[in-house]
Amino acid sequence: MTDQRSSLLTRPQPGERAPVLLDGHRLTLTDTVAVARDLDRPNVGVAAEAVERMNVTLGIKHDLMSAGLPIYGVTAGFGDSNTRQVHPSKGAALQENLLSFLNCGTGETAPDDVTRATLLVRANCLARGYSAIRPEVVRLLLDCLNHDILPIIPERGSVGASGDLVPLSYVARMLTGEGDVRQNGVRRSAADALAAAGLTPVSLEAKEGLALVNGTSFMSGFAVLAAHDAAELAYAAELCTAMASQVLAGNPAHFADFLFQQKPHEGVIASARHVREMLGTSGAGDGQGADQEWTGEGYRQLARPIQDRYSIRCAPHVVGALRDTLIWVEQMLEIEVNSSNDNPLFDPSGEVMNGGNFYGGHVGQTMDSLKIALASVGDLLDRQLELIVDEKFNNGLTPNLIPRFEEESWDAGLHHGFKGMQISASSLVAEALRWTTPATSFSRSTEAHNQDKVSMGTIAARDARSIAALVQEVTAIHLIALCQAADLRGLEHLSPATAAAHTLVRKLSPFLDGDRPLQDDIQRVREAVRSGELRRAVDAG
Repeated sequence: MTDQRSSLLTRPQPGERAPVLLDGHRLTLTDTVAVARDLDRPNVGVAAEAVERMNVTLGIKHDLMSAGLPIYGVTAGFGDSNTRQVHPSKGAALQENLLSFLNCGTGETAPDDVTRATLLVRANCLARGYSAIRPEVVRLLLDCLNHDILPIIPERGSVGASGDLVPLSYVARMLTGEGDVRQNGVRRSAADALAAAGLTPVSLEAKEGLALVNGTSFMSGFAVLAAHDAAELAYAAELCTAMASQVLAGNPAHFADFLFQQKPHEGVIASARHVREMLGTSGAGDGQGADQEWTGEGYRQLARPIQDRYSIRCAPHVVGALRDTLIWVEQMLEIEVNSSNDNPLFDPSGEVMNGGNFYGGHVGQTMDSLKIALASVGDLLDRQLELIVDEKFNNGLTPNLIPRFEEESWDAGLHHGFKGMQISASSLVAEALRWTTPATSFSRSTEAHNQDKVSMGTIAARDARSIAALVQEVTAIHLIALCQAADLRGLEHLSPATAAAHTLVRKLSPFLDGDRPLQDDIQRVREAVRSGELRRAVDAG
């Protein structure tokens, strides 16, 4: 199918994976997802020009320290304590203490894919060369990534400015051989994991601990993966809409290009086009036709409504809003993962500059917007599910999509089909909608009023990932129900695209010929949505 999809869904084929070389300027979101999630993850290295830039600012840092200049986080304390200058000989000890007092995260351990994305993005930001960190520290960070040595990072503890101080302290301590890591799913000490891989821990010099922790890379890891999941869900929602229209004997004219050209939001036009392609129709004509025998001035009752309900007819406007949100999200995240979000930064001209590039405002704003758009799509699919399971609205399908039993059959009246599935979906959507409250609205003054305005971008990004997971489960429930409805209505009503989806789902979730537990089916289909297997199967169909 031709489309205008998110660049996040453009991935190399197996065997075409090239190494990722970081220079601080050209890391793509696609590469970030590949490194974070793919089984054939590419190796990652540092570009030669990035090493040169790092060495330049490293020399400037040493010169300024030798001159006795008070430098924040180098020869002066952190945060509100920046008025306390220390002797350059204490520079390394200052970094050690930084990592110790920041190592206070709580909550669940960050998932491995988020941690991989975090390591990659942090290395790329440092590869820009303005943080005065040794190239060998960045190389060790990438060596850990290439060996899948991942620090155990608690999810909670970041206010999103100064960046992700608490979570990233676990990354920095790993490089010094401290703390615990997970490698290939096994938890062990960082020291043991590094030794087994033939890697030597580093002793951090002045500024290097701060360079590692003072940035937006943890929230960016969550954000990039949430955006990728959202792109897959947009595709899946369009597929669900096409299937829902087919199994409900709906009106395909609702998706005619003419309509959307009159309100030409880019994402909405693309979404409607995808639905048309999945339906295998141009959408021309309203499907009603004229009655040549019409007489009199009274009224007649039409056999079916002229218009489908909003959850079908308006679906491109809901999914299209998500698509347009993703365009903005991707633009902002591309900039963020290729930025110097540390403080202070070293100008190659010889100056040290103090600023606030660690502020995660753009990540927070994009993720709060993505949360709303994602949850709205989940709500849309839940409303479509109601239409197909409810005998009052499903145009002749069975109640709750139960199999058709003869009246004299023992099974008649015993089965409840998708009644529980709809209840579960409704619960999932309610939870997703609850998480849409903007995290960025909850800025709290902290750290002795030095950090008196913070982004809460990490919380927003974590919420976005959580909502995506909930909507994936709603999508899985809906797809299983749609395939049941297609079997009951007749597979001849499907198009090549929706038939391909039916074939895949049926491999993961057999026809429901009687009440049985479906929780495992949900998770199998959810993984097909999350991984892109569903999209690839439909595209191939």
